[in-house]
Amino acid sequence: QVQLVESGGDLVQPGGSLRLSCVASGFPLNSYAIGWFRQAPGKEREGVSCFSSMTGRTYYADSVKDRFTISRDNAKKTVYLRLNNLKPEDTAVYYCAADPVIYGTSCLSDGHYDYWGQGTQVTVSS
Repeated sequence: QVQLVESGGDLVQPGGSLRLSCVASGFPLNSYAIGWFRQAPGKEREGVSCFSSMTGRTYYADSVKDRFTISRDNAKKTVYLRLNNLKPEDTAVYYCAADPVIYGTSCLSDGHYDYWGQGTQVTVSS
């Protein structure tokens, strides 16, 4: 049974940093596509960063490039998203998602994923 559990969301001031975690179980983390998505109130869910399946290549949305970093620890079965230089517009619920086969930049599209976590709230405010 595939499970994804996010944590690490918090209230942080602009310019601050957070590290989100997504603990995975029930599938081989190192071969699946893993994505981080976010949804702000009144907005559509958007892809933030992802690992494509098989190659493990990483991709980022333009809005977070050079500020966010995705990584994973296969031994701990955990995927991380480091958020630096946070801005108020980064406020959202952040979700991780997994799927066995998503190649290339398609891993930034939420429609390809079969498995989702429950989300963790990130609020950026002074």
